[in-house]
Amino acid sequence: MQEHTLSYVRQTMIEPLPPIAPERGVVRWLRKNLFATPLDTALTVIGLLVIAWILPPFLRWAVIDAAWTGSDRSVCATIAQGGIRPDGWSGACWAFVNAKFEQFMYGRYTISERWRVNLTALLFVGLLTPLAIPSIPYKFTNAFLFFVVFPIVAFFLLVGGYFGLQTVPTSEWGGLLVTMVLSFVGIVVSLPMGILLALGRRSKLPVVKMICVVFIETVRGVPLVTVLFMASVMLPLFLPAGMTFDRFLRALVGVALFASAYMAEVIRGGLQAIPKGQYEGASSLGLGYWQSMGLIVLPQALKLVIPGIVNTFIGLFKDTSLVYIIGMFDLLGIVRQNFTDANWASAQTPMSGLLFAGAIFWFFCFGMSRYSMYMERRLDTGHKS
Repeated sequence: MQEHTLSYVRQTMIEPLPPIAPERGVVRWLRKNLFATPLDTALTVIGLLVIAWILPPFLRWAVIDAAWTGSDRSVCATIAQGGIRPDGWSGACWAFVNAKFEQFMYGRYTISERWRVNLTALLFVGLLTPLAIPSIPYKFTNAFLFFVVFPIVAFFLLVGGYFGLQTVPTSEWGGLLVTMVLSFVGIVVSLPMGILLALGRRSKLPVVKMICVVFIETVRGVPLVTVLFMASVMLPLFLPAGMTFDRFLRALVGVALFASAYMAEVIRGGLQAIPKGQYEGASSLGLGYWQSMGLIVLPQALKLVIPGIVNTFIGLFKDTSLVYIIGMFDLLGIVRQNFTDANWASAQTPMSGLLFAGAIFWFFCFGMSRYSMYMERRLDTGHKS
């Protein structure tokens, strides 16, 4: 056998190289997110140029040349330093927003009773905050107070008529109050109802499945405007003579049913993503249908579709502005209604009011989006918190 000899054998070990200095802080973030590749660098530069082109005029309109205080539209034709610009152009009319702010928040809610709205808002934040923070204990008690007790207390506070409180009809509600109430009721009702509809659509009982399919496809096949009109105009026709529902309650029913149909399809997508082995494993443990769904299948399905659920909530929050067409004035509706006030009619009033309403909607929608991302990371199987 021919012998093979090694032509070279290292006699000493290679000296270890110094560790690569880790990039931290701003430099690491910039290199990772904005300048990782030549394409990323080009897009970053283009984005910065676009911002440099848009931002200075916007800041000039929104801040430098804006009218912040005033009693009528005359201040919206002047700039902060006084005097009318030669080109006739002026900045934002925040004085209009400042003058109408309380109306944007409460609508025509009785001024002396607005403390009830403020108290309801404090209760809402006070119960929602510990419920949203995972490290705070007593979640079941907190959820019971938020989803069961709070709606009852809020009803008596906002509507009144009991315990010596003055009655404030819903026809006087408006602004952010209407937006928040419609959104809260729609979200609280649509999630459990959507789960039931999704389970019903996957049911092996033909009648239950048919009812759920017809409801989901019918509601999803028409725009929310149609549902609101049906709830506002057609619903009273099917009621006994002399019986009627409050118009605001009709809108609540329409929004909740509409959101439930979309939520059902989101939940059904999560249920279909669960492997068949999970169902078989639940059956092998001797669990019944509702036990296997509540303890094994639904927790996994809901975790998978968190983005879809939150997307439905965000869409619902924005769609509340459509109640304007049935004579109810949510935040956007009451802002638009005030454009007709001759005392504040100016070229800058509509843009200023719409920008204010848009900022409010963005704040709530962005908050829901960020919290859903946090929950996704926390519920991720490999995440350590």
